[in-house]
Amino acid sequence: MARVHRWGTDWLVGPADQPVRRLRVRVQVALTILLILTNVIGAAIVFGLTFLITPGGGPSATFLTSLAIAVPVYVALAVVIGAATVTVSALRALRWVIADEQPTLLERRTTLRLPWRLTLIQSALWGCGVVVFTVIALLAQPEAALSTVFAVGIAGLVVSAIAYLFTELALRPIAARALAGRTDESEMGAGVERRMVLFWLLGTAAPVLGLVVAGLVALIRDDEDITRLASIVLGLAAVILVFGLLVTVLNARAVVAPISSVRHALSRVEGGDLEVEIRVDDGSELGLLQSGFNQMVRGLREREEIRDLFGRHVGQAVASAATTGRIELGGETRLVSVLMIDLVGSTTYAETREPAEVVEMLNRFFAIVVEEVDRRDGLVNKFMGDAVLAIFGAPVDLDDHAGAALAAARTIASRLRDEMPEIGAGIGVSTGQAVAGNVGARSRFEYTVIGDAVNAAARLTELAKDVDGGVLVATTSVTESNADERKHWAEHGATVLRGRTEETATSRLA
Repeated sequence: MARVHRWGTDWLVGPADQPVRRLRVRVQVALTILLILTNVIGAAIVFGLTFLITPGGGPSATFLTSLAIAVPVYVALAVVIGAATVTVSALRALRWVIADEQPTLLERRTTLRLPWRLTLIQSALWGCGVVVFTVIALLAQPEAALSTVFAVGIAGLVVSAIAYLFTELALRPIAARALAGRTDESEMGAGVERRMVLFWLLGTAAPVLGLVVAGLVALIRDDEDITRLASIVLGLAAVILVFGLLVTVLNARAVVAPISSVRHALSRVEGGDLEVEIRVDDGSELGLLQSGFNQMVRGLREREEIRDLFGRHVGQAVASAATTGRIELGGETRLVSVLMIDLVGSTTYAETREPAEVVEMLNRFFAIVVEEVDRRDGLVNKFMGDAVLAIFGAPVDLDDHAGAALAAARTIASRLRDEMPEIGAGIGVSTGQAVAGNVGARSRFEYTVIGDAVNAAARLTELAKDVDGGVLVATTSVTESNADERKHWAEHGATVLRGRTEETATSRLA
């Protein structure tokens, strides 16, 4: 089964089907790196905003020294505590992966919501940071307390948003194992709409709200320091532009990757590849889209298998006409050529051979007939024990159905002599009007041809067993065929076929 997976995150934690031990190590390393990276980004935001928005010309030397010591120490502690907490939480939720087992419904839901749990841990660490740095500000520079709360709070929101998106991307191979193509609405994580709104709030609305707060504070204090207010606006604008863009890009990547996998898989299906399958790796509506695509392709494969099986039973031409609605219950009168073949001495052959040998002989016989009839666009309509009925000119129109039937009869007779000398056959061909169509009930159709042409072919087949070459055809068929085909036939005389009152002119191989 060819699988499509365009996550773009394999470089981070590897593919979903890698060994469990390697996947566990990569997940631990990836989550630790992401935790360090996001906290460093948060620390940079805190320092930048503190310089811009601290009243009184910026942070004092005492406050700045306190920050220079406290921020790295706190970030280091947050990374250590966070890494331990995140690792324990992640490994507890992913025990089924480590044990290489199938997840239960609860384990699947827990796994899909793991990015949210890890983000809450990150948010809690930054919430503690707001308290710690506010206390430091109150001790070192009280007038900077409000701006410190503001700076650390904005940094925490941005870091939480980035942490979720990084974690969600990193854990997609795990999500693929959890979902395993079985996602439904009860197993969804955060929906796309909720996720988009949340990250707009974190990446855009929160910093813009900071601008509003800064403006209100300036109005309340009657602050006329335009330079300082401009610095605040520029600092927050930088946060919006840089980190808002980063959040948007990561969020877009999380949305586009599943859609891209579906688009690529659709192009494969359009090219005729029905073995393609998408790994379901998203717990939102996008996962439902991926799963729905897989269900659609499975349905197409089943339909194609049924169509192939149907075609093997009734012929590909009939199957194609039936599936497109061109054949209705009932029939129509058509001018057709009918070819019938019946083995000679098959009863004696069956009595002196093992059953497996008899079946093998019949299969070789049928294979020759089917190949030659199909090659000339005919329809093998029935296998009747050791006999075969083939039709040329129905259900699909054939310009030279008589010539095709005669050519098939000649070639089959020649191949049977060369490839199956142990058995003989009589071959008859007749051309005439017949009723062709489906007979039966709505729940069970059988495509067949009924009429004088079929009866005549059956009678000629019996007579052909006593003719040199084993082929006897109605002269009408020879007359209706093309000039090249007529050269292969010679008159054999006229005979009254059983069930008729008038003579029928016949021909044999020249």
